[in-house]
Amino acid sequence: MKQTVLMKEMDAFTYRERLATNPIVIIPVGSLEQHGPHMPLCVDELLSTDMAIAVAERIGAVVGPAITFGYKSQQRSGGGYHLAGTVSMTGKTFIDLAKEITLELAEHGIRRFVFCNGHYENYQFLFEGVDLAVRDLRARGIEIICQLISYWDFVDDATIDRLYPEGFTGWDLEHGGVLETSLMLLLHPDLVDMERVSDDPPAVLPNYDILPIKPELTPPSGCLSSARNATLEKGRILLDTAATGMVEAIRHEF
Repeated sequence: MKQTVLMKEMDAFTYRERLATNPIVIIPVGSLEQHGPHMPLCVDELLSTDMAIAVAERIGAVVGPAITFGYKSQQRSGGGYHLAGTVSMTGKTFIDLAKEITLELAEHGIRRFVFCNGHYENYQFLFEGVDLAVRDLRARGIEIICQLISYWDFVDDATIDRLYPEGFTGWDLEHGGVLETSLMLLLHPDLVDMERVSDDPPAVLPNYDILPIKPELTPPSGCLSSARNATLEKGRILLDTAATGMVEAIRHEF
């Protein structure tokens, strides 16, 4: 059997041997969400897993099971949950899922967790689920440490200036844009069709939410900014920058 950092690819005995070394276990957290006409629905799951693998290979960690569904795609950061192809969880469901996965892995003996988030809307619900698990375990006399990170938070201003010479619209409008598309060109080029990239201008959205959602506010492509300037080389820079920053943050805490 091949050597792997992925828990799901290990046999049960190899997995138990790895747990005996008290490894850091990185949980990718994604979603099933539309990413325009040029990329698949599984972008957030793929990229959070790829980031987790890049970090795990540098620090000898294990990559645990990915959370493949995310909290509701928001119109101002993901195009909106009204778009076909996006399968969204309610906050309660996502909180319960994050909590149960943490509790179950803690039962295996895992004590050092990193959650690598790849879906903008997940973060606060992920925090709540993991926090509830930490409290439950502490009440039973079990202490774990959990670090929650979103990989784009490790892309520094200098890198942003380098990759977005035309100007940076902000992470909330990067849905289906240069960052995700460049990473996919590097890591999963067979799943990207640059000929189908939309040239819609960056979305112009109010600085508030309105319910029910007004579909006309979302660009026809479902993307909030154009990926036309995405390149494989930008993907390489983004992966190295984010992974390096995440490694430093993990080493600092653990």
